[in-house]
Amino acid sequence: MSERSELFDRHSEVLFRRTDARVGELAVRRLDPEADAPTVHAWVTHPKAVFWMMRDADVAGVAKEYREIVDHPHRDAFLGLVNGRPAFLVERYDPARVELAGRYDAEEGDAGMHFLCAPAETPVHGFTLAVITTVMELLFADPATRRVVVEPDVRNTAVHALNAAVGFEVAGTVALPDKDALLSVCSRARFLAATGAVSPAVSPATVSPAVSAAVSAAASAALAAEKGVRE
Repeated sequence: MSERSELFDRHSEVLFRRTDARVGELAVRRLDPEADAPTVHAWVTHPKAVFWMMRDADVAGVAKEYREIVDHPHRDAFLGLVNGRPAFLVERYDPARVELAGRYDAEEGDAGMHFLCAPAETPVHGFTLAVITTVMELLFADPATRRVVVEPDVRNTAVHALNAAVGFEVAGTVALPDKDALLSVCSRARFLAATGAVSPAVSPATVSPAVSAAVSAAASAALAAEKGVRE
């Protein structure tokens, strides 16, 4: 993976935002491991977060885990907001160097991803789809990202269906130290085709015109390449 673009400047506040017709405004900022630990702790220890594998963690343990992530050269963590309130967690990593290193055929421009929605008292129809769409647009807003790679637990059928809805293709099963994973990949072109998106809806306040132009150009090139391969 190449160096981060200015979209992922470690000193930025809100990095990305988009609006979903049913859910409202979704925004992403960099995670503060210590300040956000109580919020994240409540999410990762919830019974619905069993596949996150942090059910027994305490607040200090969560802060330590995410301090290591944000300080790591090949990993990042972000907090997602929905209408201004914390609502989801995102991890971004370089799968060629961590998590999947040596376990799959890595390509230049691969970005690994994990996401977790906060437990909802009242479920909102389309909420999880809006979140994963936002996460994918965030990752593809970096022109360096050509594919997103995920490795959910083979038992997590709900997320498998969600991944398929935004364009992921199953590449096979991978045995990881803590789980058997369903390795799946999604190119920029497959994501755009699956979601009907034209280009990532990046806030003008956080990304320069040069980056926005590069995103649009990369999306057009990816679509053209995909068309050539499939036809």
